[in-house]
Amino acid sequence: MIRSGNRLTLLENGAEYFPALIAAIDAAQYEVHLETYLYAADKTGLEVAAALMRAARRGVVTRLLLDGFGSRGLTAEFLGRLDATGVSVLFYRPGSLFPRRSRLRRMHRKLAVVDACIGFLGGININDDHARHKLAAPRQDFAVEVRGPLVADLHAAAQRLWRLLLWSRVGLRRSGEVWIKADPPAMGEQRAELLTRDTLHRRHAIERAYLRAISHAREEILIANAYFLPGRRFRQALAQAAQRGVRVILVMQGHTDHRLYHAASRALYRFFLENGMEIYEYHASELHAKVAVVDSLWATVGSSNIDPFSLLLAREANLVTHDPAFARDLHERILAARDGGAHRIHHQAWRHIPWILRLASWMAYGLVRGLMGLAGYAQAYDGRGRRRSH
Repeated sequence: MIRSGNRLTLLENGAEYFPALIAAIDAAQYEVHLETYLYAADKTGLEVAAALMRAARRGVVTRLLLDGFGSRGLTAEFLGRLDATGVSVLFYRPGSLFPRRSRLRRMHRKLAVVDACIGFLGGININDDHARHKLAAPRQDFAVEVRGPLVADLHAAAQRLWRLLLWSRVGLRRSGEVWIKADPPAMGEQRAELLTRDTLHRRHAIERAYLRAISHAREEILIANAYFLPGRRFRQALAQAAQRGVRVILVMQGHTDHRLYHAASRALYRFFLENGMEIYEYHASELHAKVAVVDSLWATVGSSNIDPFSLLLAREANLVTHDPAFARDLHERILAARDGGAHRIHHQAWRHIPWILRLASWMAYGLVRGLMGLAGYAQAYDGRGRRRSH
């Protein structure tokens, strides 16, 4: 549902996000809820943990929801310190990944709500911008600080998942925990909506929002996405937009920690280039963003990549804005990152890439598709056949 009366602040990279998040936690009086896929006990993670513990010591109800795979590196000693100060910690699907489809599903959201009146949403995990992979420049990513009626939707989404996990634990089915009532007043004039995806409901909400925006595009589509491996419907929608004369700009990962996905996404370069799209690979650092702007009117910031596992196997959360000022701000920041750290892939140059490298890309693409097939999701991803309920 689109909510009016919001004030949205775009936050770029950890340098802007973490000070705002920690300040909000330190000002909390009643309740803090934080959820993230990856939590690292590095300098940033320790600073956020310290803020959570300070809040808990003040008597603030403090909850931390982590993904069991993404945050599997946290030690018992670190978690014990949180628990000892009153921070409640839950893991989504704790333990290692197993071949079963149910074990492939992850909690990939990055969301925070403080006192049910301020929220944060985006793609930024709780870890240093530089430390992981010894990056030369800060990891490129975005989040949004939200004030206004939309915070109630973030609060409801956080409460729903937390309670679901509590109810799934033996001995916690009758938990008497209390969440404060969320009734945030209007704080601005910006319109936005929260889109979540889970494994049972709203499975295609984020993808459909992209497809609607792309189908209505008249001038420009700008997408910056860390793991960009769209299905057939998404690719065709972009191609049709380009055929209408829409400028389609794709900013993609050049420096990656997932080489298989990177190679697989390159298998689609020929399709994009032959259909008149512009491709830029970001090499200054790691591109971790999951953002897009259409016609400088519609914009999204969130946790969902455009790849099969994000769109079909992970719990995600994206904010979609219908505000020209926010869209222009995001547009300018994406282009600044592109101009400062990416290089363009030209059609002629790509055609001269050694065939062995192009073959390797297609083999990687086939492997990813094969993994999707083993998980039973290939038909749903490409939009063919009957929808399955997993």
